[in-house]
Amino acid sequence: MPTIVRTHLTALRALLVMTVLCGIAYPLLITGISQVAFSDKANGSIVKSDGKEIGSSLLGQNYNLPKANPDDPKEEARPDPKWFQPRPSANNYAGDNSGASNLGPNSDDLLKAVNDRRAAVAAFDGVDPASVPADALTASGSGLDPHISVAYAKEQVNRVAKERNLPVETVAKLVDQYTEGRSLGFLGQEGVNVVLLNKAVSEAK
Repeated sequence: MPTIVRTHLTALRALLVMTVLCGIAYPLLITGISQVAFSDKANGSIVKSDGKEIGSSLLGQNYNLPKANPDDPKEEARPDPKWFQPRPSANNYAGDNSGASNLGPNSDDLLKAVNDRRAAVAAFDGVDPASVPADALTASGSGLDPHISVAYAKEQVNRVAKERNLPVETVAKLVDQYTEGRSLGFLGQEGVNVVLLNKAVSEAK
């Protein structure tokens, strides 16, 4: 058999072996391990309520009132006061379009957006504009972060309790219950997962 033919056959066998190992065996092994050891995370950390999928604990989402005219693209969405509200999102929490606004600290557009949000959040929650936390005014880097600061969650307690006819103490305890500590115990700040908190609020009595 000519050398060139043997060389090509060797290369073909190597290709087939590596395709089976790396393209079939390895993915199946990792998929099997993840399904056994980390089933919830491997399947998207789906959150369910009454058997229905309502979101993922890894992705934030909007909690808005229905539009008066769903076919009007110019109608601005209005936050639903019955729910804890997430931080702003540069991509409107579109899971297929992660990203930030890319506006810098010297941007006039960013300054205007922050001032507008401060006034709107303060009026919505019935608080002093000076007390509105920073994360209620600025979007996260991904635009998909489901967490808000403990301060922003606590700011919303009275509004949510009033709208749902729940004791303030009940809603405040839920905020405490769903407060997550720092990553690895020392990275970042404590936060509250809005998706999980709102699920708990909807089930509270």
